[in-house]
Amino acid sequence: MPLSTSSNFARPDDAFRAIVEAHRGFTEEQSADFDSALVLILANHIGDIDVLREAIGLAKRRMIDGQQQQQQQQQQ
Repeated sequence: MPLSTSSNFARPDDAFRAIVEAHRGFTEEQSADFDSALVLILANHIGDIDVLREAIGLAKRRMIDGQQQQQQQQQQ
């Protein structure tokens, strides 16, 4: 199964809102713990190590790209 990077939600804003709302009231540490638990639950649901590895690589690239953009904005 290839990694799907397009939205599979009929209402993607609702999915985003649900994740944001789930963090409400958490400390930064609790929020990080929640994210870790959610990632492990969803990774298990996927159940495909190749897809998981592809998703990990994509997430790392997005973080690096985001950090580089932030650094460029700070230099301007």
